[in-house]
Amino acid sequence: MRSQPEGTHLPRSGQGVYAISVAAELAGIGVQTLRLYEQHGLITPHRSAGGTRRYSGDDLARLRRITALAEQGVNLAGIGRILDLEDANTALADERDQLRAGPGSTHAL
Repeated sequence: MRSQPEGTHLPRSGQGVYAISVAAELAGIGVQTLRLYEQHGLITPHRSAGGTRRYSGDDLARLRRITALAEQGVNLAGIGRILDLEDANTALADERDQLRAGPGSTHAL
């Protein structure tokens, strides 16, 4: 098995690298649906210097969650609220873990 050529790397999970058509295909949805989700504030892609949408691996995971909720019959407003609550829960869990690590931890609040 060959390693990657020197100087190449995989993008970070939060790095916007996928164009809208690629992100839509990878998420299994249409481009217009992806734009609709953006209009409703469910997803906010990175923008290139020229204004082109760029989606990250994290965005693709969020799109999969949005799609799963939509398939369960949740409307877009409900999906937005669920995602907000999930994001808040994750932030609280991260803060709790940092507090449990104590003052000698390398993780600062």
